[in-house]
Amino acid sequence: MINEKDIVRLGNLKPFRDLPTYPDFRSMVNGCADLYREDDAFIVKVKRATKTEPAQYVKHSYLDVKRDVENLALGLIKLGLKDKRVAVTGKNSYEWLITYFAQQSGVGIIVPLDKDLPLEELTFSMKKAEVSAIVFDKEREENVRKAIAEPELKDVKMIAVNETEGAVSFYDVIRMGESATVEERNALLATPIDGNALSIILFTSGTSGLAKAVMLTQQNVISNCKDAADCEDIRRGDRNIAFLPYHHTLGATGQLALFTVGSPTVYCDGLKYIQQNLKEYEVAVFICVPLIIESIYKKIMATIEKQGKMATFKKGMKISNFLMKFGIDIRRKLFKDIHEQLGGHIRYVISGASPLDPVVAEVYPAIGINVVQGYGMTETAPILAVEGLGQTEAGTVGYALPRTEVAILNPDKDGVGEVIGRGPGVMLGYYNDPVETAKILEEDGWIHTGDLGMISEDKHMLKICGRSKNVIVLKNGKNVYPEELETLVANLPYVKECMVYGEEKTGRNNVDDMVIVLRLVYDSESFPGKDISEIQKEVDSDIEKINATMPAYKRIFRTYLTTVEMEKTTTGKVKRYKQVK
Repeated sequence: MINEKDIVRLGNLKPFRDLPTYPDFRSMVNGCADLYREDDAFIVKVKRATKTEPAQYVKHSYLDVKRDVENLALGLIKLGLKDKRVAVTGKNSYEWLITYFAQQSGVGIIVPLDKDLPLEELTFSMKKAEVSAIVFDKEREENVRKAIAEPELKDVKMIAVNETEGAVSFYDVIRMGESATVEERNALLATPIDGNALSIILFTSGTSGLAKAVMLTQQNVISNCKDAADCEDIRRGDRNIAFLPYHHTLGATGQLALFTVGSPTVYCDGLKYIQQNLKEYEVAVFICVPLIIESIYKKIMATIEKQGKMATFKKGMKISNFLMKFGIDIRRKLFKDIHEQLGGHIRYVISGASPLDPVVAEVYPAIGINVVQGYGMTETAPILAVEGLGQTEAGTVGYALPRTEVAILNPDKDGVGEVIGRGPGVMLGYYNDPVETAKILEEDGWIHTGDLGMISEDKHMLKICGRSKNVIVLKNGKNVYPEELETLVANLPYVKECMVYGEEKTGRNNVDDMVIVLRLVYDSESFPGKDISEIQKEVDSDIEKINATMPAYKRIFRTYLTTVEMEKTTTGKVKRYKQVK
């Protein structure tokens, strides 16, 4: 139990509208179909036979989604999957999301799985969740076949989006549903759905190396969707591009929030095609991780530098910021060239999963693209706090969602303590793991995030200092938050990735001490013709400049250079435990 005197509460985000409240996903799909009817819900590019052929697109309206969800649900029941668990894995697609909706529309429990899971983890996850079927795309076929060769999984049905030998066709399942009798259809629609019962088993994509099976309800996700959608400036008809993988909570919840607003979804052809796709689809909004936002930012800056327009750009920034103080907005005109690089329609970006570089967070709004940050975890479906329309502050992640409580537990003299949360998004617990559940979830509903945070002095928003398990505790008792230093290092133009951690060092009189070290992945093309010793010298010089701005105990003692990228989760978080030397 959490004692009230031990916490400092965060304020709540103020909604500016009140979208419909849905008790379950079936109601959400049907309600959105009634609201938006023939509006585009999804726009899917058809694979071209040759590179010279013009691109073609299939548009799925909200009414199409309702029809396909209902028919797929009926087809899954005809396959004998009523009250069973169905896994889904693969790249983001229309079929993935229809499976997610259909399975929870009176059929059973959905188990979203990371498309990049190695065979051992895929097999473990399917066993752990006790799945009876798996929906997958072509790229996942080999591993799925190997997984179901396991004795415990031999009865698992394969449902393939693409034509696959020995698997039931996804679209055949829909056709099975289409042939359902009126009685069968009415029986499905009359099936009660408990929005507060276990409906989703979702594996964490943390960096600790031990994924846990999170039990979520439909209301966990739907409450997140509504509260976020009520507070963010996403408009009916705004096209969004689905960057984040759907198996990730922010990817799924964010997608569903956009769906409820009437925002059509398009799909990215790959990271190297981001700018091309933004222009091709006239994308207005998107939700993603800092890795993508910062990558776009670096490309913009590189183009400006190459054109010799950096001085003009900085002058424009000053003019823009000055005029905005008086409510005069000429940002999109002033930075027209940059907007054209991004397709000409981008105006709102939501960032989550890890901290966004404060410099980047300030540049985007100055040029006319509003960027807001959010914070949460898989176990909270996932949003706990987020910035909203007109409610932002550089370096923070906003206020608690309207119906969510967020607080700092046992803040120290600097106001830093563990971030805890409570509300409708908090999970039921970890599947078949009461011991781990008890470690994170209090009896009174508070959940421990394991993150350290504080409340900002300016606008009283949440500022994340870092993971409690990542904090480097020095021998003198000082705490160093690696994320603070990593943000500064990441601003260096040649840095692709970096990680700060503590390393034992024998000091004077053979006394062990802890020093701050840096693992830095650099772009070799930034150092043409230079050998490693020359590169090390240049990097060390830049690190010393950063050190000069830090108190002595925070200074980086040694830098390890490499061109080998660090192993990461699918949302771009470095698996720290695998990187420490």
